[in-house]
Amino acid sequence: MRMTIPVAKVLAALLAEPDEQRYGLDLMRLTGLPSGTLYPVLHRLQGAGWLAADWEAIDPVAAGRPARRYYRLTAVGVTQARQALADLRAAIPDGGRRSWGGTEPTGAPAW
Repeated sequence: MRMTIPVAKVLAALLAEPDEQRYGLDLMRLTGLPSGTLYPVLHRLQGAGWLAADWEAIDPVAAGRPARRYYRLTAVGVTQARQALADLRAAIPDGGRRSWGGTEPTGAPAW
């Protein structure tokens, strides 16, 4: 898996609660990524076997909204995502923590 900032953001969001299922809009809010960036990442993760996706079993008319597609990390995905983010942190000087003069800027990466 090629580790990009969007991939790292998605993996970090999913690893925050690895047993939770997340749908697209939820992941967009958590990562700050637009749909045109998020969905290709989800597709790549699913193709690599790191992510499972299932449609919600609801009646859209009764619910008053379309069915959501829920995503969750597979067991392999949890292991691989943790390792990939650890490798990424190790590759960044200071373990991914920059010196900000004693304060962290708003919006600092949470990975």
